[in-house]
Amino acid sequence: MRLMMPTEGYALFPTAIGHCAVAWGAHGLTGVQLPEADEAATRARMARRVAHGREAPAPPPVQAAMRAVVALLDGRPDDPADLSDIVLDMRGVPPFHQRVYALARRIAPGETLTYGEVARQLGEPGAARAVGQALGANPFAPVVPCHRVLAAHNRAGGFSANGGIDTKLRLLLIERARFNGPGLFDEDRVTAPSHGHPRAPGHPGG
Repeated sequence: MRLMMPTEGYALFPTAIGHCAVAWGAHGLTGVQLPEADEAATRARMARRVAHGREAPAPPPVQAAMRAVVALLDGRPDDPADLSDIVLDMRGVPPFHQRVYALARRIAPGETLTYGEVARQLGEPGAARAVGQALGANPFAPVVPCHRVLAAHNRAGGFSANGGIDTKLRLLLIERARFNGPGLFDEDRVTAPSHGHPRAPGHPGG
């Protein structure tokens, strides 16, 4: 997704799951990128996403946001753990998407909601599919934590980042996600396959 907000620059930074990237402008972060297959692929993806702007040293507020993302992906989120202090520039984001993202940002690490629950909390109980579409277009993952929103019956649902559902489940594993009692990845609920990626309960993987 090409960033619609005016962007001054972008920067890559290493995390526990690979090189992420952030883009910024005068009014906050204009985009956040989860890792692609490698650092070069993440850089190429950001170059495509940023209409104006170039790779550059991040200013102090952006460096603080980068440190917060690093801590989150390392399983030791700083305070506030929901990254709610990171300013996002959503001027080019559709109003409904903004409402979905604002609600998603209130889901704490380790907690989850379903698309239907998000829709109901928005006062639009028939909008679960629209919620999923909004999260699929999320330009700010993981600051807007779309990985914490699941399909009905707590199935993993979709995920548009590189790696798809495997990446979504990896993020939830880092956060020791919990819902309706036991942790999502407790040993009696799920077994990690030999290649190291967790599988969701009831999800065939692949």
